[in-house]
Amino acid sequence: MLPDQDPAPLDIASGQWASMLEALLLAADAPLPLDALQRLLAEPDAPSKAEVRAALAALDAQLSGRAVELVEVASGWRLQIRPVHNAVVARLWQEKPAKLSRALLETLAIVCYQQPVTRGDIEEIRGVSLSAGIMRSLLERGWIREVGVKEVPGRPSLFGTTSQLLNDLGLRNLDQLPELPAIKDPEQLEAALLRLNAQGPLLSNSPAADVDDDNDDFTDETDEATRH
Repeated sequence: MLPDQDPAPLDIASGQWASMLEALLLAADAPLPLDALQRLLAEPDAPSKAEVRAALAALDAQLSGRAVELVEVASGWRLQIRPVHNAVVARLWQEKPAKLSRALLETLAIVCYQQPVTRGDIEEIRGVSLSAGIMRSLLERGWIREVGVKEVPGRPSLFGTTSQLLNDLGLRNLDQLPELPAIKDPEQLEAALLRLNAQGPLLSNSPAADVDDDNDDFTDETDEATRH
């Protein structure tokens, strides 16, 4: 409760704003941060951030037991289908999304847990040359980005993850990634893949969750033959 605030008016206001927030989040094509929600609710009376949070809590309570849930991800707040209903909702589409190739998943796992990393770092961990198509695919999806350069001869680019990846994983920040020791061998990398795969939204809800092209599949096969 806000200081010197009568509880009844705040509850009423929270309920009214909760309805407005639901409408905004249903209409939005991307998560909305708290500042944007506060700005959009500014007419006729501007709520404080505390009041917006109270309204979000009220909306979350209203959605309890329903198929839609309110979640906070890296870019803000959004409404989404509860994971328990993923299987039945997937029946709406005749074509199932193709699975990401193993090579792409391995590369993504390394960037997630070892960032910032260079292409050379990824190749050293995987023990095989890295296809340019895999990095291009991850960049085009918006899951990784260049975050700087490594101060060594050649100044290779350093790569890290993005807010878009966290949104697709349904996470607020990197601290919510499953804990994992430093990736130094194939066994630990396999564990990373399983943990990332368990996040669900990356593979089942993301519109970008598909195989890049035939080159990724080919790269995957050659990887198995060239590991050392």
